[in-house]
Amino acid sequence: MINRQLLNPKSIVVVGGSNNLQKPGGKVLKNLLDGGFEGDLYVVNPKDEEVQGIKSYRDPEDLPQVDLAVMAIAAPLCPEAVRVLTEEKDTRAFIILSAGFSEESKEGAKLEQQVVEQVNKVDGALIGPNCIGVLNQHYQGVFTTPIPKLDPAGVDLVSGSGATAVFIMESGMPKGLTFSSVYSVGNSAQMGVEEVLKNMDEQFDPQHSSRIKLLYIESIEKPQMLLKHAASLIRKGCRIAAVKAGGSEAGSRAASSHTGALSSSDATVDALFRKAGIVRCHGREELTTVASVFMHPPLQGKNMAIITHAGGPAVMLTDVLSNNGMDIPPIEGPASKELLEELFPGSSVSNPIDFLATGTAEQLGKIIDYCDQKFDHIDGMAVIFGSPGLFPVYQVYDLLDEKMKQAKKPIFPILPSVVNVKDEIAHFISKGRISFPDEVLFGKALTRVYNTPAPGDETSDVPEVDHQQIRSIVEQAPQDYLDPRQVQQLLDAAGVQRAGEAVVNQEDQAVQEAKRLGLPVVMKVVGPVHKSDVGGVALEVKDEQTVRREFNRMMQIKDTTGILIQPMLKGTELFIGAKREDPFGHMVMCGLGGIFIEVLRDVASGLAPIGQKEALKMIQSLQSYGIIKGTRGQEGVDQQAFAETITRISALVAAAPEIAEMDLNPLLGNPQQVVAVDARIRIEHQ
Repeated sequence: MINRQLLNPKSIVVVGGSNNLQKPGGKVLKNLLDGGFEGDLYVVNPKDEEVQGIKSYRDPEDLPQVDLAVMAIAAPLCPEAVRVLTEEKDTRAFIILSAGFSEESKEGAKLEQQVVEQVNKVDGALIGPNCIGVLNQHYQGVFTTPIPKLDPAGVDLVSGSGATAVFIMESGMPKGLTFSSVYSVGNSAQMGVEEVLKNMDEQFDPQHSSRIKLLYIESIEKPQMLLKHAASLIRKGCRIAAVKAGGSEAGSRAASSHTGALSSSDATVDALFRKAGIVRCHGREELTTVASVFMHPPLQGKNMAIITHAGGPAVMLTDVLSNNGMDIPPIEGPASKELLEELFPGSSVSNPIDFLATGTAEQLGKIIDYCDQKFDHIDGMAVIFGSPGLFPVYQVYDLLDEKMKQAKKPIFPILPSVVNVKDEIAHFISKGRISFPDEVLFGKALTRVYNTPAPGDETSDVPEVDHQQIRSIVEQAPQDYLDPRQVQQLLDAAGVQRAGEAVVNQEDQAVQEAKRLGLPVVMKVVGPVHKSDVGGVALEVKDEQTVRREFNRMMQIKDTTGILIQPMLKGTELFIGAKREDPFGHMVMCGLGGIFIEVLRDVASGLAPIGQKEALKMIQSLQSYGIIKGTRGQEGVDQQAFAETITRISALVAAAPEIAEMDLNPLLGNPQQVVAVDARIRIEHQ
């Protein structure tokens, strides 16, 4: 648990402190000194009486009481030092920089466990081991550089990798990003990214806490904790972006269902982040550019004005924004003509607004005022202003700073001349501003932020299901695919509307059930996975003679155990699937069904539980949504019924975590109803 001793210690000891600044114990001590730590600072070093001007103790037993220990000694020495500090010196917080623990060997893992157990005995806090440390406004407990500007309004960075934390800071600082705190959790022996974020949520202070969180995650061990506290922070007004590395898979595995082939752990991460409201990034530059967007007021719409004195960057930015769901709308009417008269001949205000390489600071100010005050359909401005190096541009950047203070709409400064006017950019950043050096990276970051939904409702509108009946069926089911009767029972218990059906294994029985259900019927084999691939589906079976012929033909197909008979229904073929993705829970997917699921692979996914609003968003995000909605004279699908079926499958898998995979393919949807026609459910007892 994060405690006061870790966040704001009154005393710190560097165990393994050194005069050698090329060693972690030497550099972390220097950073603490250079950062002006105001508490008592101690060193443990058996060889020196004084280290960097600080009295050195030969053994932890010689120390006075101390809040926080920063440890830079060999891994085998750590457990005993931690024992002495916790039991004799009232130390309740530890940052272990040392490597050689679980990341290296089984022996190291045992040492790590000993340390964790000792710290837990006293309800202490442990960061690491195998990390660069902790950096906040009270102390600089890291052994690396750079040390960024520390600002309560800056960014909180939590990283599973120490080196990556350094590189993220190096990426952000030139843009003008400041940092409130940096946590490098290393092996996450006691606390990982999730626990740090949990503490930030539980201790959030709207007056003093940073509202921007950046995460670098290599392994999500506690997805529900991450989801809960990220969503909670965002609802409190925070903005969160994260890189989740390690999403690719070397090769592909054979899957026994459509759902298994379409789902992947990386898709599950996407679903988790969407549900939480986290902006997902895929690299350091993207992460710090998104953070830079966060440092500006949020857009209230998707209409951008691009203001530029250079054509090429404006064209590239227009492409990126337009291709990712944002608009660069035309600017027309009397006000646009007034503005054009204020600019040099050859300028354009159609959007992008190009006021030429000879444009002045005064003209830029007028353009910003018009966009802010007279062009009501504009929601934000991207200002591109560099320099060919002919003259200084301090005046332009000073004006930009003033307009950003005054404007009601957000202004994003893209300053690409990082060499020609580096001094002017530094001057601009010194005012507390952020600079975007690249228009395409900015555009991608802005659209990622714009396209990331807000967290789902805390009280999800998930429907009620017959939990008792579901548990009764699942607990008695074998570890395999359920037979059709059990599938029907589960769908009924979940309230999923399904077609009438019968499973038969006698010819006369097939005729009898076909007449009962009402000809024409559909006949399908029971047993083989991909029925259509083996000729195991017969449509529009209209008479008794055809029922008998198809029954006898299908029963000869390999692995067939029976024949499923259903009434011949009409509608658009749809798909819903679910797959257990430990430790995340269940992914629920939807899209067009039948053969289209394999051909188009157009699937939307969400993490259970899923309410009606989220299900509708999933449906509307499909590329094939136009077909579902109905187009060019074709009937559409009852979207509310489709969404409700998604929510009911979500509730079913929540009640039955033993469901490893399930397919409803196809469902048939029309304007009146959505009906499950075929379903497979595989049980895997945990």
